[in-house]
Amino acid sequence: MARVERIKSFGEHLRELREEAGLTLKSVAEQINVDTSLLAKIERNERQPTKQIIKQIAVYFKVSEKDLLDNFLSDQIAYKILDEEADLSILKVAEEKVKYLKTTWAEK
Repeated sequence: MARVERIKSFGEHLRELREEAGLTLKSVAEQINVDTSLLAKIERNERQPTKQIIKQIAVYFKVSEKDLLDNFLSDQIAYKILDEEADLSILKVAEEKVKYLKTTWAEK
């Protein structure tokens, strides 16, 4: 299975998968059971896919669901940092919070 290129957005990666397979938006949308306009918006990063859509894409293109989900979630983090005009140092703080939250959740 091909690894997701982490520099590309989720939408760009999806479009690349589709185009490399020589498929139309309509044919892929029909196969994964979503509206063609929704799929086009996902490819243009104008709409966000659900976890179910990500799973359907992974199955259809025979790629790693985890890699697609990682790509999608990294988009979310990157856009949030850009929107808030935050410094990248916030990622270190977030990493520490994740470690902390994992330990507090494990104790529950």
